[in-house]
Amino acid sequence: MSHDNDFGIGRRTLLGAGLSLAAGLGLSSLARAATPGAAGGGDQDVPSLAGKRIAISTVGTSIYFDSRAFAAQVEEVKRLGGTPITLDAGRNDKAMVTQLQNLVTQKPDAVIHTLGTLSIIDPWFKRIAAAGIPLFTIEVPSQHAINTISADNWTTGLVLAKKLVADLRGKGRVLVFNGFYGVPSCGIRYDQLKLVTRYYPQIEFIQPELRDVIPNTVQDARGQVSALLNKYPKGELDAIWTAWDLPQLGASQALIEAARTEVKTYGVDGTPEVLELLKQPGTPVAAVVSQQPALIGRTAVHNVARYLAGEHDLPRETFVETLLTTADNVDEVKRIRGDA
Repeated sequence: MSHDNDFGIGRRTLLGAGLSLAAGLGLSSLARAATPGAAGGGDQDVPSLAGKRIAISTVGTSIYFDSRAFAAQVEEVKRLGGTPITLDAGRNDKAMVTQLQNLVTQKPDAVIHTLGTLSIIDPWFKRIAAAGIPLFTIEVPSQHAINTISADNWTTGLVLAKKLVADLRGKGRVLVFNGFYGVPSCGIRYDQLKLVTRYYPQIEFIQPELRDVIPNTVQDARGQVSALLNKYPKGELDAIWTAWDLPQLGASQALIEAARTEVKTYGVDGTPEVLELLKQPGTPVAAVVSQQPALIGRTAVHNVARYLAGEHDLPRETFVETLLTTADNVDEVKRIRGDA
């Protein structure tokens, strides 16, 4: 049986779509992605948060996505007249559980929580919701949240996988970092990679998979890849895939240091250092799917404001578009996100 119609995803379709995406998203699509309307409503009609205390809880702020989303939430709550209660767990699970536990007694008017391993924090989400505190999440699809804001990780993972397949022309050896499968966004992206490449038997994933870590993600990834490059000389390794782009950054640095830029790297987030590498001639960075963390943060606050104003028919999930970024459109992506 031909695979060209399985799941509606044919090999020719994937390769064609990947090649067109490789040329960069059209400017009209990029411009649309930059508007709050693309993420579920503009800010012209956002109600005031005057007199409201909004808890802004996050797994950490040491990473580009986390810090940009966190800062945008704080700024937007203040702009709308509310008082932000800021809570940063510093990438420590015990601290994160404690800060969520304390929110039950603090009783803010609403909670927005960003990232984390769902199995660890969901019991505390349940307690927050049971206490009658409206819970909103970013990149954590909990059944206890009124609304979850995220990139569409299914589409993000699919787009990245299609780009990788297109660049490899359906054949090659790929090294995968898979250290945070329990984080929903990472798990979804990984599953999409495996779904797409299932129909390309000539794409081989090197075993064992590598595990990315926190903290020291960049240094650890650079060390792991450096150690493996002797084992896989030229012609025996074609690409490195990561669910987020700090391990991509470390892997790319190792490839540059070893003069092995024929191996291409792929990741998600659009951390500024990765975008800068993407602009360099002969870079190993083939593509990164850039998120819009500031837009995500603002959109989460807007949904909270609407809910507290009585709009209780919000969707369970609000998706903010991501931007496939290559050397051809990196400057435009930076402009759209406000990085430039």
